[in-house]
Amino acid sequence: MQGLIVGWYAYWLTHDPLTLASIGMAEAIPAIGMALPMGYWVDNWDKRKAMWAAIELIILSAAGTCYLVHDAALATWGQSSVLWGLLAMIMLNGTARSMYGPAMFSTLGRIVPRENIARASAMSSTMWQTAMVGGPMLGGLLYGLYDVEFASYVVLGLMLLGSCGTVWISAKPPVKQDHKAGMIEDLTLGIRFIVSRPVIFGALSLDLLAVLFGGVVALLPVFATDILFVDQRGLGLLRASMSIGSIIMMALLSWKPLGKNAGRQLLWAVAGFGLCILGFASSTWFWLSFATLLLAGAFDAVSVIVRHTILQLETPEDMKGRVAAANTMFISSSNELGAVESGVVARLLGTVPSVYIGALLTLFVVAFTATKNPALRRMSLGDKA
Repeated sequence: MQGLIVGWYAYWLTHDPLTLASIGMAEAIPAIGMALPMGYWVDNWDKRKAMWAAIELIILSAAGTCYLVHDAALATWGQSSVLWGLLAMIMLNGTARSMYGPAMFSTLGRIVPRENIARASAMSSTMWQTAMVGGPMLGGLLYGLYDVEFASYVVLGLMLLGSCGTVWISAKPPVKQDHKAGMIEDLTLGIRFIVSRPVIFGALSLDLLAVLFGGVVALLPVFATDILFVDQRGLGLLRASMSIGSIIMMALLSWKPLGKNAGRQLLWAVAGFGLCILGFASSTWFWLSFATLLLAGAFDAVSVIVRHTILQLETPEDMKGRVAAANTMFISSSNELGAVESGVVARLLGTVPSVYIGALLTLFVVAFTATKNPALRRMSLGDKA
């Protein structure tokens, strides 16, 4: 909800796709820059306390956003100051994500038996995607029916309500580490672990580059306003469409997890994602655009489940925070830097040509990965990475 509200409001103020790129950069800088030290910190601290610290930052960001989208803030501080303030709130969210992701990833392996990791990963991702559906739809609906101020207050209220869930999580102290390395070696342990496993590195790189080039979420306010001619409610549906597709696919994978030939299925899924983005760029009809994004979300869900499952299965408990932090760097690079890439290229070449180019690059990445990483192509989720 907060992402949709800030994106729509910022584009309404400026009508400049470069503003949307700035929003992506504002979240990427702390999420990537602080990932390694946060992963190290999470591995050496109680995971529940780390989640609490992250949630406090998220609530502070929501409260700041409530103030900045008020007409009074715009009248008092002016457009430029309000935009900088919103970017600061997004940076606060990125900082929270850099610690929340490793803490949650480390916790899952402590409460779910190993034989249920594949299903638990799918269920966890399904719950996340359910929120990703409800958030944009509700945010767009409230923004359209009422105003940006009311929608931002609802966000703050839901953030406070959601934070209560951590009360039921028991303490998760750090796992004792038999070997203590130097600070720099410890900080980079997650990256070195990922790079040393061809299957893990291949799956994460494929996801990073596909979403980096093929992502369109940051440009949806432009498509909604200038190409499909819909209002905030239409934007909310577009933002929710990929998550709806993801939920459907993840529900199927929770019931029947990927196993044999998972690597080939992953490659075909990312190729399908690229083709759907090509279809979206070609559409000028709202419901066709909605359908192509829904399918893209279903294909993307396969990549998410494969990545989460192999990381949970192959990462030792005492280094899960650092590996999750390195994974966060990959994901933040693909999502937020993808938003930057989309906004910059759209500014230079136009919105539709930028999406065409990104989709074609995604298909090239799939073909290159399939050729150069035979271990990933032959992977089954029951295998060691």
